[in-house]
Amino acid sequence: MTSEWAGSLLLGAVVLSGATVQRLTGMGFALVAAPALVLLLGPADGVVLSNCAAGAISAVGLAGGWRAVRPGAMLPLAGAAAVTVPAGSWVAGRLPEPDLLVGIGVLVSVAVLLVLRGVRVDALRGAGGALAAGAASGFMNASAGVGGPALSLYAVNAGWTMREFVPNAQFYGVVVNAFSVAAKPLPHLAPSAWLLSAAAITGGAVAGRALARRVPERGARRLVLLLALAGGLGTLGKGLWDLRP
Repeated sequence: MTSEWAGSLLLGAVVLSGATVQRLTGMGFALVAAPALVLLLGPADGVVLSNCAAGAISAVGLAGGWRAVRPGAMLPLAGAAAVTVPAGSWVAGRLPEPDLLVGIGVLVSVAVLLVLRGVRVDALRGAGGALAAGAASGFMNASAGVGGPALSLYAVNAGWTMREFVPNAQFYGVVVNAFSVAAKPLPHLAPSAWLLSAAAITGGAVAGRALARRVPERGARRLVLLLALAGGLGTLGKGLWDLRP
């Protein structure tokens, strides 16, 4: 029982950190928490729990900003993601665990580096760019739990301000994570883990909102991305270690 609660407390701490940065910056739950959840629970359960928690915290954030959502801009993004989510789920369900860890580590690390560099790609503009970003995001979200970087790259290339990005990212997070969770079985967790995860999401929403008034936006986002890069590289290292003959 003690070990069960110790594991659940660690899980809750990971969810709390992810929920806090998600509420603070509009994205980042999966980037910060998904690599740690994958290492704690394994790729299958870790990714699905990341999808569940990211969708929940996005819904909390969206409650206060839904009027700023752009339905016309979000429809192609969400529609393309819905098409590729099943492919991501299929890949995640069939790869051996070490291969999936390597894949998740590579996807997270590369995506974070692209966002950090503010890469601009002409193909990510307009309706075609929205479809491409949504398709990439849906696949990455279902397979690795990290759909946010593709959306962030689209927003950078579309010239969105941070004020425009946050509510639309929250809306997208609700939709794409709902699709991702529906495509896979729920994770097998102890009741204490579910309870602490729910409490962590609530606590993270409160903490993130309070920090948003005090932490400079640019510095907070950079910290999130650096933490995500560390998590991605750690997951990659674990996968490569497990692949040893």
